[in-house]
Amino acid sequence: AAADFKAKMIAERPSWASRKASQEALEQLTAAVPELIGGSADLTHSNLTITKATRPVTPEDAGGRYLHYGVREHAMAAIMNGLALHGGFIPYGGTFMVFSDYLRPALRLSALMGLRVLYVMTHDSIGLGEDGPTHQPVEHLASLRAMPNLLVFRPCDPVETMEAYEVALENTAGPSLLSLSRQNLPTLRSDGGENLTALGGYVLAEAEGPRRVTLIATGSEVELAMQARDILKSRGVAAAVVSMPCWALFDRQDGAYRQRVLGPGTVRVAVEAGARFGWERYVGPEGAVIGLDSFGLSGPAGEVYRHFGITAEAVAEAALARI
Repeated sequence: AAADFKAKMIAERPSWASRKASQEALEQLTAAVPELIGGSADLTHSNLTITKATRPVTPEDAGGRYLHYGVREHAMAAIMNGLALHGGFIPYGGTFMVFSDYLRPALRLSALMGLRVLYVMTHDSIGLGEDGPTHQPVEHLASLRAMPNLLVFRPCDPVETMEAYEVALENTAGPSLLSLSRQNLPTLRSDGGENLTALGGYVLAEAEGPRRVTLIATGSEVELAMQARDILKSRGVAAAVVSMPCWALFDRQDGAYRQRVLGPGTVRVAVEAGARFGWERYVGPEGAVIGLDSFGLSGPAGEVYRHFGITAEAVAEAALARI
């Protein structure tokens, strides 16, 4: 199911929000894996977590595979832990990324107990737009990445989204969390043979000529990195783009692979619509990080990105300033 899905995405190249890519991936996976039991904390039609195969559980019908948890993020995560401990189920549940704060104690226990629980966190950045700073995650990615034994994925397109689910389903020793966009994103991958997301980070687009700059991004900002690469090319600077959907998995790779991906001796610039915290480990002391150091703002996504200087032009200028 996963291979066919990835091949279809590469052929059709849809522009979907990664929450929509998640929904389409779950349609395939819930049909193929009967152990999957889904749910959402009162945001089913925003998280897009219900599928044709997951009939809701009701007081009259306990035979379904989807739980409407209500506005109970902590209870949802705690129940998913119980399902995983019982055995025979692979639970997944959704809410907005910013509300991961409400379920964090139970998520921490998922990680501490080594439970295969899947967290589907949508609306993952300032890109959600008009809902404003109360709903726009900023520090959440950094905080969640700091949790031991939790795989945090931020996929850039439908191919990476399906690959993240593949890794999550194979990860029987701990939970996985998918950080997913509200806004539409282009399909960037052109090869679905190897699960590159399983490597944590990889070269999505190599430099045309000797590499002078390495642009590193996750999720919705990979598109910006690709645009910045084109700007740099027009200025005679050869740049590569690294997609890094999962820091923890990238850090598990051997040193030679990590150095090859990050480009020894190159100027490194990272871009992510979240807190800058932690990116220094990849860009080094001479590199740059384009991100946030404040809470967000209410407004159309594109305008909010421009307000905070998270643009392809800013990424390119940061690289040029360091050459």
